Amino acid sequence: MQSRVSTLEDGNIGKDPSQRPQPRGLPMRRILKVLAFLLALGIVFSAVSVYITRYYGLHSVVQRPLVGLQPCIEVVDALARWIRPPSTVTHAMSDEELFWRASFVPQVKKYPFERVPKIAFLFLTIGPLPLSPLWEAFLKGNEGFFSIYIHSLPTYRDEFPSSSAFFHRQIPSQVSEWGKMSMCDAERRLLANALLDISNEWFVLLSESCIPLYNFSTIYQYLMGSQYSFVGAFDDSGPYGRGRYNFLMAPEVNISQWRKASQWFEVNRELAVTIVKDTVFYPKFKEFCKPHCYVDEHYFPTMLTIEAPHLLANRTITWVDWSRGGAHPATFGKVDITEGFLNRIREGHSCLYNDQPSNLCHLFARKFAPSALEPLLRLAPTHLGFGDQRQDPGT
Repeated sequence: MQSRVSTLEDGNIGKDPSQRPQPRGLPMRRILKVLAFLLALGIVFSAVSVYITRYYGLHSVVQRPLVGLQPCIEVVDALARWIRPPSTVTHAMSDEELFWRASFVPQVKKYPFERVPKIAFLFLTIGPLPLSPLWEAFLKGNEGFFSIYIHSLPTYRDEFPSSSAFFHRQIPSQVSEWGKMSMCDAERRLLANALLDISNEWFVLLSESCIPLYNFSTIYQYLMGSQYSFVGAFDDSGPYGRGRYNFLMAPEVNISQWRKASQWFEVNRELAVTIVKDTVFYPKFKEFCKPHCYVDEHYFPTMLTIEAPHLLANRTITWVDWSRGGAHPATFGKVDITEGFLNRIREGHSCLYNDQPSNLCHLFARKFAPSALEPLLRLAPTHLGFGDQRQDPGT
């Protein structure tokens, strides 16, 4: 029993060393087979790649640098896209996005391309433009020197023919109410949309009851040659001026800075940007200038008096008649439109133009009823300087 245990514990003791098991290794023949297989697989893969490239049109790595040359062409197009006016006034931007985009200002004053300054006519209306035929006659032949923008009720859709200067010129609009901040919102919205066209240099706010008093050439030269923007801004110490001031508007607005004026303005591009980019005074007026404050009479005059008083002519060039009293100016219809009436509007006034005395003080007038269209078209060629004398007023 003892000898058997010893034999099991001793294992291979006493056996021939040549009969002991040798360490196992990978035979050389097997290594060569693996290498040959990998080489064959690589050859097959290369052949398949060449076949696919040749017959299925896949681009090789060598071709890719040629594609990289295309951005040079894109750089040239980038400037063209920047200076080209939007093909349509329709967009999906919110007011916040629109004002941000419109507030971009080039820091280099000299334009690196030929720029023809334009007048942007901004129509703030509820719906139809009954006097549009008169404006069509005024604008005819001056394409490329003006732009049209219309802010109306969101539900209104114009019916202008494709040949009209007013065709599809309605901007994305919202409801605006007289005397409320929504009215200023509409005016800022008009300015911002017009600022997207870098060629627009002057911005004229108009209503559906406004008319031009001179031909396009006279108005264009007057505006382009002006050193000042035409915004009324006067200090009214009475109940309808300072009496509307709310002391909670301080310190941004002090009562000594409070101004009043008509909402109808004519501003250059610099002031248009100033109006659109404002985030300091707007919240104060929105919160504290509510009916019966009539914010549209105070916001722009006050804000611009604080921000850019040296750029204001402190007068408007839109004529109105307040002689009849009341909360609104007089409205003129068909029976009012005579040669003498038009002459009185255009003559007999004195003002300053570029700090020099002038008799040319008003370029636009309001308020005119739809019934005034026929006599206005008839008298425009001889008394306003535009239109066709052979034109049928009914067309």
